[in-house]
Amino acid sequence: MKTDIQIAQEAVMEPIVNVAKTLGITEDELELYGKYKAKISNEYLQKIKSNPDGKLILVTAINPTPAGEGKTTTSVGLGQAFGKLGKKAIIALREPSLGPCFGVKGGAAGGGYAQVVPMEELNLHFTGDFHAITSANNLLAALLDNHIQQGNELNIDTRNVVWKRCLDMNDRVLRNVVVGLGAKMDGVVREDHFVITVASEIMAILCLSSDMKDLKERLSRIVVAYDYAGTPVTAGQLNAVGAMAALLKDALKPNLIQTLEHTPALIHGGPFANIAHGCNSVIATKAGLKMADYCITEAGFGADLGAEKFFDIKCRMAGLKPDAVVLVATIRALKYNGGVVKADLNQENLAALEKGIVNLEKHIENLQKYDVPIVVTLNSFVTDTYKEIALVKSFCEDRNCEFALSEVWEKGGEGGIALAEKVIETLENKESKFKPIYQDEITLKEKIEVVSKEIYGADGVVFAPAAAKQLARLEELGYGNLPVCMAKNQYSLSDDPTRLGRPEGFEMNIREVYVSAGAGFVVALTGAVTTMPGLSKTPAAYGIDVNDDGMITGLF
Repeated sequence: MKTDIQIAQEAVMEPIVNVAKTLGITEDELELYGKYKAKISNEYLQKIKSNPDGKLILVTAINPTPAGEGKTTTSVGLGQAFGKLGKKAIIALREPSLGPCFGVKGGAAGGGYAQVVPMEELNLHFTGDFHAITSANNLLAALLDNHIQQGNELNIDTRNVVWKRCLDMNDRVLRNVVVGLGAKMDGVVREDHFVITVASEIMAILCLSSDMKDLKERLSRIVVAYDYAGTPVTAGQLNAVGAMAALLKDALKPNLIQTLEHTPALIHGGPFANIAHGCNSVIATKAGLKMADYCITEAGFGADLGAEKFFDIKCRMAGLKPDAVVLVATIRALKYNGGVVKADLNQENLAALEKGIVNLEKHIENLQKYDVPIVVTLNSFVTDTYKEIALVKSFCEDRNCEFALSEVWEKGGEGGIALAEKVIETLENKESKFKPIYQDEITLKEKIEVVSKEIYGADGVVFAPAAAKQLARLEELGYGNLPVCMAKNQYSLSDDPTRLGRPEGFEMNIREVYVSAGAGFVVALTGAVTTMPGLSKTPAAYGIDVNDDGMITGLF
């Protein structure tokens, strides 16, 4: 059996200018990054603004497990299936982070015969967007420390600096560091911190901005520290906005590549969903809606994280209205939620499936609260049995959900035709009445409680004393009308990653709260989740290599 990277490397790609032509994009409206990838010019984005919107389809999933779910694979395969049916579709996805690529998760280009290509370039440096975001973030950090060194005119309290440096790599030793050691000219000694680039506020800002003007306004609102009176100090006050915007100028433009079957794919931005808002850029999604009849996008990790943030943050800010949701599950993952160890997942086990399917049930219930039509799809494995598939199909239909089997990993677009037809049928016969799960006017504490109780299933919320104090202060400063971005582990609906299935009888623990004023949301850290991941004992980096001919191996 061929690996994902072998399939991708053997693919015959179309020149990206040919893919662009299918969308009506001329070569002059592209900024080429080699033969197979390009950025879309601002001129083209302006030209299509008056086009009618296509249908917006969100792909989300149950909570991730070591057994795999295949959300990106399904997104890609669904786009290819629309092409098989003669429909004009485009995919709008996130860019992968280097951290997971060399850590545990590996790449994020889809899998099997449902991938976006060039796979290696996408998973590595791509068009440099993440490097630009990292540079802009760290430029602001350098300007902040330089301001303190050069006399501290803004009276910044060095014990209350909240802006962190970033790096697009899992590196636990950088979580807590001390800077400014050495001579007097080497800066003021203080504690500092790093986050992974995809958890940075600059990443969120890039993905939520509508244009350069909006980007600069958001950058100016970033809170970098507080002064001795407790008043926020912003990036605008540090005179950092212009230089940061210059670094982000090209990164703001969406990237165009293709699937294995030449379906166009917009890949832009990549915030983590467990510690950030988990969606690709607003610019790319809105462009996709103008460029095709169907725009397929995804939100990271399980629906409790990615879909919730897509609905309550991205859609709220951008005025988007999803027309349908595809909820991805696998029989293997559901049996894992039912207590089966990974080594035994290939064996039929209806009892474990019935036990673990409660995870899918909770996600269905959650999505129904947003009043968007749902199609549940099983990402097929050869070990799935007829009885297991029938059980899941009946379970979904009993809950007023459409159901379709997806075989896109094995068969590409051909294996997604049943799913695509079910999605089209749903779009034609069921109306989306989308609404966020909470209103802007309630307090930050109430918003956290709504998400924790309604989406996670918690009995209540416990706020650490520091978090309660931070919430009160943010309300005083005028940030109370912002949505909340919950930072939570992705493996469980609770804040305890070991509690699988559908946990009950638990409380959500909020340990810290801070504002991302430029992004436009308040972050609540739950449990032990961290904004800078570490590498595992055997990271994926150990298996990655380049042969004598320059071909990359081991990247998946």
